[in-house]
Amino acid sequence: MLSVLIPTYNYYTLPLVQVIQRQAQLEAIDYEILVFDDASPDTQIIEQNQAINDLAYCCYKVHEHNLGRAENRNQLALKAQYDWLLFLDCDTQPTSADLIKNYLTFIKNSTHNICFGGLAYQKTPPPADELLRWIYGQKREALPVDVRCKNPYQSALVSNILIKRDLVLKHPFDNKLKKYGFEDFAFLDQLKKQQLEIAHLANPVFHLNLEKSSIFLQKHLEALKHLHELIKQDIIKPEATSIGKWTTLLEKFKLDLLVSFFHRFWAPIIKQNLLSKKPSMLLFDLYKLGYFCSIKT
Repeated sequence: MLSVLIPTYNYYTLPLVQVIQRQAQLEAIDYEILVFDDASPDTQIIEQNQAINDLAYCCYKVHEHNLGRAENRNQLALKAQYDWLLFLDCDTQPTSADLIKNYLTFIKNSTHNICFGGLAYQKTPPPADELLRWIYGQKREALPVDVRCKNPYQSALVSNILIKRDLVLKHPFDNKLKKYGFEDFAFLDQLKKQQLEIAHLANPVFHLNLEKSSIFLQKHLEALKHLHELIKQDIIKPEATSIGKWTTLLEKFKLDLLVSFFHRFWAPIIKQNLLSKKPSMLLFDLYKLGYFCSIKT
């Protein structure tokens, strides 16, 4: 019936598995929960997660070598034994006791083969040095169903997605993508090219693992470097992303060099705001646009 697949890396995943297992047992379905660790260096976390193997219908496996986020998901799909796959990120928790029940209802009543349940963030603000990640998540990821449906592919994430197994095997994650960022976007963009519709459901999970603002900003810049490479390799079209569209427009009017030039001056000032107690998403967008233009030029 249902294979719940959880890729993990350096994260204590047992609590999530316990919650999902309880929900699946209450529904009295055939299920399994597979957790594949992508060669975490933290041996203490690996030891703690070994307890997953003591739970019924649960498996925790540690890869000998790091495969990358994309290939780890492919391996989970290959190992799965059921027709429906539910991918959950290791640092999530269901917002309700009905996550599995809601997905089973969707499977029973819908003709769609892919469904994104959504993300949510705790309402209580985190420490000041983690606000950038929290506000970004609130504004850009924790979107209601009606907003997500307007851009069904761009607003979906693989951190909480239900999908038929045969679709993942036929259109796997690109295992050549080893660097951080946009491997999930490339996967969803591939589904879009194949005209495989994504349904959206109000069935979110909390994203728990907030990062320091400085780390989140640096990872975002690394992701933009990776996006630049993916565009050059024609894996992702520039118009498929909002920042790609804006950069293409600037290039059309010969303004990309100007934006790149000014980025050198405004970047330190904007960065102060992004690492402050009141980070602005507008300034974040300007910072990313200037940085992306500077990569391309």
